[in-house]
Amino acid sequence: MTRFTTVPALFPPPRYSHAAVVEAGERLVFSAGAVPLDADGSLVGPGDRAAQTRQVLANLAAQLEAAGSGLDQVIASTVYVVATASGDLTTAWEEVRSSALSTGPHTSTLVGVTVLGYPGQLVEITATGVVRER
Repeated sequence: MTRFTTVPALFPPPRYSHAAVVEAGERLVFSAGAVPLDADGSLVGPGDRAAQTRQVLANLAAQLEAAGSGLDQVIASTVYVVATASGDLTTAWEEVRSSALSTGPHTSTLVGVTVLGYPGQLVEITATGVVRER
């Protein structure tokens, strides 16, 4: 059982929780960073943060499903966006908010960075999810 907490004395987070407590005995999956590459290794959506975010979310969903979890089972995520202005972050965040990753409460961090691992890459997401009961 996972319990999500939003602290009343703190600024209320938009669509995520301040903390998550996972009871002992839960099986967790820790994803590698999902990137905006297709199955052939080609960059999807060059220069387009929204398109790259959608591909990243699709790849993250596939990673989690392969491990017995899913976007709706994520308890923590970090969204990395190559950005020089907050509007660049907003573009990616709006895609995340409209995805299954925002189905339930979870902890999340949105980070602006100067560069990511692949040429032209603008977005990457890591996540920790609970493995579904068999």
